[in-house]
Amino acid sequence: MRPCHLLIFLCVSAAVFGAQLPPAKIDEIAAKALAESGAPSVSIAVVESGKIALEKAYGQARLEPAVDARPDMRYSIGSVSKQFLAGCVLLLVQDGKLSLDDRVSKYLPDLTRAGEVTIRELLTHTSGYQDYYPQDYVAPFMLKPVTAAQIIDQWARKPLDFDPGTRWQYSNTNYAIAGRIVEKVTGGPFFEFLSKRILQPLGMTTAINLAEQTMGPQDAAGYTRFALGPLRPAPAEGRGWLFAAGELAMTAHDLALWDISLMEHKLLTPSSIEAMTTPARLRNGTPTDYALGVGVTDADGHPKWQHGGAVSGFVSLNTVWPDRKAAVVVFANEDGSTATGAVARGLAPLLLAEAEDPNAARALEQARRIFDALAEGKIDRSLLTPDANAFFTEQVLGDAAASLKAQGPLVSLKQTSVELRGGMTYRHFEVKFKDKSLHLSTLTMPDGKLEQYLIQ
Repeated sequence: MRPCHLLIFLCVSAAVFGAQLPPAKIDEIAAKALAESGAPSVSIAVVESGKIALEKAYGQARLEPAVDARPDMRYSIGSVSKQFLAGCVLLLVQDGKLSLDDRVSKYLPDLTRAGEVTIRELLTHTSGYQDYYPQDYVAPFMLKPVTAAQIIDQWARKPLDFDPGTRWQYSNTNYAIAGRIVEKVTGGPFFEFLSKRILQPLGMTTAINLAEQTMGPQDAAGYTRFALGPLRPAPAEGRGWLFAAGELAMTAHDLALWDISLMEHKLLTPSSIEAMTTPARLRNGTPTDYALGVGVTDADGHPKWQHGGAVSGFVSLNTVWPDRKAAVVVFANEDGSTATGAVARGLAPLLLAEAEDPNAARALEQARRIFDALAEGKIDRSLLTPDANAFFTEQVLGDAAASLKAQGPLVSLKQTSVELRGGMTYRHFEVKFKDKSLHLSTLTMPDGKLEQYLIQ
């Protein structure tokens, strides 16, 4: 890559850093993602321990004239908008205005098989309605303005692609229909309800509706390229095409505020969050990994809520690990860019790393001291709870001495893991001899007494 391009990738604008996030490592992750993807810029927000710990932008938000990316710039978030529509529907459920199991026919009776499709099936992409925007580019007809009613009339009156609830297939048409249902129930524009019930209460002041307005020179510009050709300005979808399915643009900061609200139940009740994040099952019981506007999977033992977005010139990726009160928001301003995924994958280990065991050294020293005593058939009973004292009978001590001595000198004893269990600290150790390895597990009470010291 030529030096002039390297200058683009190294332009950086920063806001705040979290104490636990290493700045140099984050810079390295972002620079590598930009260099390998060729995206003009990325904008990042990171939530750590339920608070925004990082806002940072890299690269150029606009190429001609060159404008460095800043954290306060808006990017289109594409289909990440879908979780906001799902949130609006759940707020109406909380208000007693509708049910997820309502049939579409209750609100839009003229649509294909509307009496068989539920709102839940719309939001989980299991309805069978055909996608009106499957292309990864802007087709000529999409440059012209359209209304939500026209989208629905053209695509939601076709025969279904499959029987409702029998398959999963991503379809923007589902969300156009759901958006119109919100409007039917509230008696006003969808974005008006979204603003009143979600954006304003959470202080998401930068969010705008791209179905009705365009971004300005203070925002990032979207780019596209064909194969390995040069970056070109990306054409924007015509007015109305992004309605409810991908209509939002905002800063990474504001999307992070939404993530925090989900983790802390600020707007949605625990039962609503459970509904939003419980993956759908097909009618034959087959599980999917998609819930209401968000994908739900497992990340190394941590539940992960994630959704990406892609509209002309922009990609986004929003990832939440609710059990760690952590989230990563990444935006890029190029069609189909891999930069968002690369940044999110790079940052995940920093947020999911287990905290160091503060008592590891003391526990290891104690474990070794007890092991050496057992090899002689002895144990310090002052270290044990009554249960553990009862376990160490004379027979157990005799078996320990005879069997452990027979293995020869101890080569090493090291802790392999630690967790909480039954109100105690559960540690695991590897006990290594020349020709054999054994497993040692301990359970330590809050007062430091050992409930278990078990060699197997």
